[in-house]
Amino acid sequence: MGAEYKAVLWSRQKKIYDGIILALVVLYLGCFVVLTSLFQPGVPPPTLIIRSTGTLALLMLHIILVIGPLSRIDKRFLPLLYNRRHLGVTMFVIALVHGGFSMLQFHAFGDLNPLVSALTSNTHYGSLMRFPFQSLGLVALVILALMAASSHDFWLHNLSPRVWKNLHMMVYLVYVLIVLHVMLGVVQLEDSPWLIGLLGFGLAMVTGVHILSGIRTWRLDKDENKADKSGWVNGGKVEDIAENRGRLLRHQNLSIAIFKYDGKISAVDNACKHQSGPLSEGKIIDGCITCPWHGYQYLPENGQSPPPFEEKVSTYAVKIIGENIWIDPRPNPPGTPVPPATINQST
Repeated sequence: MGAEYKAVLWSRQKKIYDGIILALVVLYLGCFVVLTSLFQPGVPPPTLIIRSTGTLALLMLHIILVIGPLSRIDKRFLPLLYNRRHLGVTMFVIALVHGGFSMLQFHAFGDLNPLVSALTSNTHYGSLMRFPFQSLGLVALVILALMAASSHDFWLHNLSPRVWKNLHMMVYLVYVLIVLHVMLGVVQLEDSPWLIGLLGFGLAMVTGVHILSGIRTWRLDKDENKADKSGWVNGGKVEDIAENRGRLLRHQNLSIAIFKYDGKISAVDNACKHQSGPLSEGKIIDGCITCPWHGYQYLPENGQSPPPFEEKVSTYAVKIIGENIWIDPRPNPPGTPVPPATINQST
């Protein structure tokens, strides 16, 4: 988290993460070239580049799509989620190389503009088996370009989190377009049943992981905390929360982060204003609730980000009765100061 926009905040973790991505990209491309040279020695270099980058981009897209649900199933995947945008931009660059070489090989040596040629060389839009699959890949590439160009926090802030989120949720539309692009391309140009099988396996994996994640979330929502007659909700025992840590309280459609710090208890909305990161999975650093995703911070007693930042989250009234924490589920306006409950004083 910084007060000024920078191209990339190159923390140690991001350097390690990006270094691993680059190494795996080089390893994959190298292995693809070597294996293809051994088993299909007659494949020309442009075709080799098209196939290697196309399959790599498709593999990376599958990984990107399963990172989110996997991190909800198992927290060990969270480090991948925190840096998923870097993986997405890298995938776009790989896909751009694939698309560029495809245009060069198939449409650059005629009289028409390569882009016009790609869109008009096959006009069988009414046929399923002969559908112009290249147009599907082109549309997907345009969407990926918009997503990559808007991946920086500058765009997230100026487009608003809702618009930015909706734009980046189009990755699922991209996935559908690319699956159709590959399937129709294989049918029309390739004799490769193994590629169809692998694509089917990938589709089943993405669908299955999302279903498992949805079931887990549904079970958590089903086990939400209930309110007593006065309307307050039991947030669990004080001793169950580690010092400077939080826990999640679910009630109806609310997700509330409860924090224990300096002998006090405070509660705020669980969704970080940056990208809706789970504040309850973060910790108190320098007196501030620190989001585990990208380090955005909020003061626990009022939900306000420390100056010069202006982000605010809703706060909740808290009281302690005996060993239990009780939360008033009626949210206060974002940034409203609320006195914390003192642990050594029971009400």
